[in-house]
Amino acid sequence: MRWYIQSMVCDMVFLPPSGYAVPPQCAAASHIILWKIMSTVVPPMPADWQLPPGVSRALWDYFHDPAIARAYDATLDGTPLLNIDQAFVLEHCRLAGTIIDLGSGTGRLALTLAQNGYRPIAVDLSPEMLKVLREKALALNLDIPCVCGNLVELGMFADRSFDHAACLFSTLGLIVGADARLQFLAHVHRLLRPGGVFVLHVHNRWFNVWTAHGRRLLWTEMLASWLGRGASGDYEMPAHASVGRLTMHLFTRHEIVGLLRAVGFDTVEVRRLSLRPDGRLACPWWFGRLRSYGYLIAARKPMA
Repeated sequence: MRWYIQSMVCDMVFLPPSGYAVPPQCAAASHIILWKIMSTVVPPMPADWQLPPGVSRALWDYFHDPAIARAYDATLDGTPLLNIDQAFVLEHCRLAGTIIDLGSGTGRLALTLAQNGYRPIAVDLSPEMLKVLREKALALNLDIPCVCGNLVELGMFADRSFDHAACLFSTLGLIVGADARLQFLAHVHRLLRPGGVFVLHVHNRWFNVWTAHGRRLLWTEMLASWLGRGASGDYEMPAHASVGRLTMHLFTRHEIVGLLRAVGFDTVEVRRLSLRPDGRLACPWWFGRLRSYGYLIAARKPMA
C-alpha cells in the first residue's frame, strides 16, 4: 500500500509507523508534530493469512467497499443511538481537548466534536469511509486528521497522547478474537493521559433471550460452557450490503467491565440502553441485564 505522509503543528504526538523516516524539515521543527497518514489508493486484497490481527475476510471486504462507505450515512439515518451516544461522550468528556475516535467511520462523532471545540483524530480501517469524512470536514472548514489503520495495531501512537478516547456503535464487537479485543483496550489505556476518559458502546449478549433465534444461540453457548468448551459470544450477522459472514461479539456486563478493569480502567458509568428513542431503560432494576439491548460505558484511566 502506498501512503502519503503530511505533518501539521499541534500539541500532541503521533509517531509515524516503523520504516518511515521523518523528513528533515519536520525533524528540525521546534513544534511537536502530528502525522496524518492518508491512503490514496485502495490496498490490494490480501490473502487470508495476511489479514491484520482482529480482522476477518468479511470485515476487510466490508471496510474496503466504496459503495458501502457512500451509503453509510443514509443507512444509519434516523437511528436514535446516533444522538444518544454523542450526548454521552459530551457528558463524560467535558474537557474540550484531544480525543481519538476509534472506528470513526464517516466521521459523525469526530465532526460533532470538532464543531464543539475538541481536537479529534479519526482512526478507521476503511480508507473509503475516511475519504467521506475528509470531504465532509472540508465542506465544514474543519481540520480533522485521519489515520487509516487497524484498531488492534495502535503502536504508532505515543503513550499518553490523548485526553479522551471513544469507540462507538459496537465497533469493539467487530474485532475478531478475545486476545485482539484485549490488545485494543490495552492500547487505549496506554494512549490516554492520567484521568483520561474512554467511552464505548457494546451490544448485550443476554438481549438474545427475547427472540427464538437468540434463545437458540444462548442455549448453544450455555451447552458449550457446560461441556468445557467456553462461550465465545460471537454471532454471525445477516448478510449486509452483499457482504456476508460478518461476526459481532456480544458482551455481558460482567465481561466488558472485567476487560476494562483488566487493562487498568476504573468504570465511571455503565448505562443500560433500551430501544426507546431516548435510549433510557425504564425500571432498570427489573431484569435490566436481560432487557438492555446494549451498554454505553464511560471508563477512566486512574491518575496514579
